[in-house]
Amino acid sequence: MTKNTDIAVIGAGPAGANAALAGARYGFSVTLIDEQPGAGGQVWRAKSTAILDSPTTPETVAGNRLRQEVDESSVTHLGEARVWQIERGEEGANLYLLRQGRSDVLHARALIIATGAREFVQPVPGWTTPGVLGLAGATALFKQEMVPPGKRTIVSGTGPLVFFVASEIRRLGGEVAAVITPNSRGDWLGCLPAMASRPDLLLRGGRWIADLILANVPIHWRYAVTRVEGETRVAGVEFRKLTVDWSPTGAARRIEGDSLCLGNGLIPTTEAAQLAGLGLEHSPRLGGWIPCNGEDGATDIGGIFLCGDGTGIRGAAAAEFHGRLAGLSAAQHLGADTMGERNRLRAFYDRAARFGTAMTSLSIPRAGLAQLTTDETIVCRCESLSRADIAAEISSGAGSTNAVKSGLRAGMGPCGGKFCQTAVSRMITEAEGRAEADVPPPTPRPPLRPVPVAALAGDFNYSDLPIPKPAPL
Repeated sequence: MTKNTDIAVIGAGPAGANAALAGARYGFSVTLIDEQPGAGGQVWRAKSTAILDSPTTPETVAGNRLRQEVDESSVTHLGEARVWQIERGEEGANLYLLRQGRSDVLHARALIIATGAREFVQPVPGWTTPGVLGLAGATALFKQEMVPPGKRTIVSGTGPLVFFVASEIRRLGGEVAAVITPNSRGDWLGCLPAMASRPDLLLRGGRWIADLILANVPIHWRYAVTRVEGETRVAGVEFRKLTVDWSPTGAARRIEGDSLCLGNGLIPTTEAAQLAGLGLEHSPRLGGWIPCNGEDGATDIGGIFLCGDGTGIRGAAAAEFHGRLAGLSAAQHLGADTMGERNRLRAFYDRAARFGTAMTSLSIPRAGLAQLTTDETIVCRCESLSRADIAAEISSGAGSTNAVKSGLRAGMGPCGGKFCQTAVSRMITEAEGRAEADVPPPTPRPPLRPVPVAALAGDFNYSDLPIPKPAPL
C-alpha cells in the first residue's frame, strides 16, 4: 500500500528533525523516518527508558527539547523504520520502508536526505578484540545507557571526540588510563582562529581537556595505538610516537586497560544519496566523499535535498541550522516563499560550519596512518579478510573498490562495507599511487539495510502458489 506525503525526511538527527519541523511550519505534510525510536540521532540520542533518573548534559537537554518539538508538531514521525530502497519519479520519490515487520511504500513530493555520518577506525592488530569500541559508538553507549565501557579505559583517536569520550568516562565513574592522539598541540593551536567563531563550543572543549589535566590523566600527543593486547578481552595496548605524517617511529610503549575507545574521525554516509541518483565529489576537509549539493541543501535533481553531516562533517551545531535551511528549501520547491528566513539563517550556519570544519581538519588522514595496519590485521571484519588478502587482490588487477568487493566479498557482509570500504579505498590509492579522489566508494545496491524476506513476501499460503506444468518427456 502506498501512502503520500509532501515532504519525506530520512534521518531524525539534529539536521533531519529540524528540516522536518521547518517544512511543517509552512503547512506541508511531513513524514520523518529514522531507525531509532526517538528523534535526536546519534549526537542527541535519548537515554534508555530503563534509566529513571540521571544528571543532565547539554546533549540530553538539546535532545529532549528536539523530541518535544517533534511530538508537539504536525510532523508524522516514523520511528524504528528503515528505508531500504529509493525510486525517483517525475513527481517525487517513492521510499520503500520496513517497519513493524512489514514493507510499505511512501510517496513524497520532496525528499530530504539527512543520514548523518559514521566513524572510521584505522585497523590495527587486535582491533576486533572484545572490549574495543569506536569513539562514536562509545558516545552512544554513554548517552543511551549511561555506563562507561570498562573499569580502566584507554582512549585513542583524532579530533575533539577523543577528549569528549575521555571526559564522559570520568563523569560516569570510570577510570581513563590515558588519552592517545595523533594530533599535536600545534594542530589544535592552528584551529583556534576558526574555533573562535563559536566561543561557546571552544570553551566546552577546553573544559574537557582541563578536566583530564586536573585529574592527572596522561595525554600522549602525536602518538597512536599500534597493537591491542589480549586474547578474549582487551588487556592493554602498545602505542608509538608518530612523525609529522603520522608514521610510527621509535620503540613501542605499553599501557594496561580492560577497554579501548578508538577512532579516526567521521565519514559522511552517502549510500541513500547515491541510490537517489546523486553523484559524489571528494573533499578531504569535509570528511572524504560527499554527495554533490549546493546552497541550502539543494541538489541538481529537483525535489531532492540534503543536509547535515551526510553532506560533509561540520558538526551537530551546523547540522541543526543546515537542516532548517534544507527544510525551507523543500518548502520553497513546493510553492512557499522562504527566502527571507533562509537569508537570516545562513549567518548562523556559516559560523557553526566554520567551527565544525576546523574540527574535521584534525582528522584528515596523513600518509603514515596506513602503516598502522599490518599484513595480518583484519580489515574486513564481516568476511575476516586481512590486509594481505586485500593487497593480493589489488596486485592481481582489482583497481577499484567495486572490483575488490566482487573478487573477495569485502563489503558484502552485514555491515555493507561501512567498516572496511574506506580502508580498502586507501589501500588501492597507496598501492597504485593514485589520489583518493580517483578511487570512489563502491556502488550501493538496494537494500540499503538488511530486509527479512518475509517482510517482502507478505502474507501468503503455500496453496496460493501455482503448481508448475509437468515437464515434457
